[in-house]
Amino acid sequence: MTKVTALIVAAGSGTRMGSETPKQYRLLAGKPLLAHAIEAMIGHQRIEAVRVVVGAGQEEIASAALRGLDVGPLIIGGAERADSVRAGLAAIEDGIVLVHDAARPFCPPEVVDRLIDALDNADGAVPVLPVADTLAKGDRELRGTVNRTQLLRVQTPQAFHVEDLRFAYEEAGNGAPTDESTVLQLAGLRVATVAGDEALHKLTSPSDWERAEMMLAAAMVSRSGTGFDVHAFEGPGPVVMGGITIDHPMGLAGHSDADVVLHAITDALLGAAALGDIGQHFPPSDPQWKGAASDRFLVHAADLIRARGGIIDHVDCTVICEAPKVGPHRAAIQQRVAEILSLEAGAVSIKATTTEQLGFTGRREGIAAQAIATIRLPA
Repeated sequence: MTKVTALIVAAGSGTRMGSETPKQYRLLAGKPLLAHAIEAMIGHQRIEAVRVVVGAGQEEIASAALRGLDVGPLIIGGAERADSVRAGLAAIEDGIVLVHDAARPFCPPEVVDRLIDALDNADGAVPVLPVADTLAKGDRELRGTVNRTQLLRVQTPQAFHVEDLRFAYEEAGNGAPTDESTVLQLAGLRVATVAGDEALHKLTSPSDWERAEMMLAAAMVSRSGTGFDVHAFEGPGPVVMGGITIDHPMGLAGHSDADVVLHAITDALLGAAALGDIGQHFPPSDPQWKGAASDRFLVHAADLIRARGGIIDHVDCTVICEAPKVGPHRAAIQQRVAEILSLEAGAVSIKATTTEQLGFTGRREGIAAQAIATIRLPA
């Protein structure tokens, strides 16, 4: 069987959406746009490997966006798309390559099947759609229409025999076109067309983004889960709360680092996905979790949800204690939890309250936290 590799090109600056963050790393329904494009490829049974080309200097943000996804080492692209594709081709084995845009988050599996099958009788294959609208020339007034009979909208992924695409780029030299199928045609090779899909629309404007959000919302079910955790004060400080170390005369007793905030949020996420509780995944009886940083637990819960195609929309946690005061650390905790979950800070809420000196928290014997998480899972 010929090996099929999906090559996701994500090296652009992508700032036309009005954000300083390149669009491939912006969150779409709680998940980086790039992750959506990759998951569509990873989930296809005929694709053996997925590799990603990113821009120089994007390694850190890309690694965070791709956490939990098996894409191998990142490939560093160049200033032009052709340079990035060349870099990707140099890093993959011979066989079939599907070159795909990171800005096309939805790829129906049947399109991939059509592309791979078309290569039995062609050097390359592209998905296309007919042009439905009337095309015209002009600026402020019409100056004649254009015959659209033989015009097509070309999409990605585009499929090629790796050795053919390498040859075509060698023939093209510097200044190669930005579309791989055009490079192949200029080298005298044959490119077949297969039926594309409207779902492969490239996100280039805010209205495209809004439409993609609505598409995802329509195909998913919202679910919520709650979590609760308690730890008693014991021994010297500091206290770890929400992944942040806070100075305090006493620490908290626990098998791990006793982070009540992360434990409560972890349980809320696991509950929302009906995946049990933190004790089932990380038993206190297991010595490997002695003193473990609780961000590992939270990452695990988030990865389980995303592995099921889920999206984390929002988490809210209330810390219950007399001391330490949470207010001075609220923003830092919010930011840290968002980083752990690969969410924007606005998707995380951190609050605090006391029990008016009632109960064990009121007597300053410990700290409690309760959390709720809202996620979406495929219907």
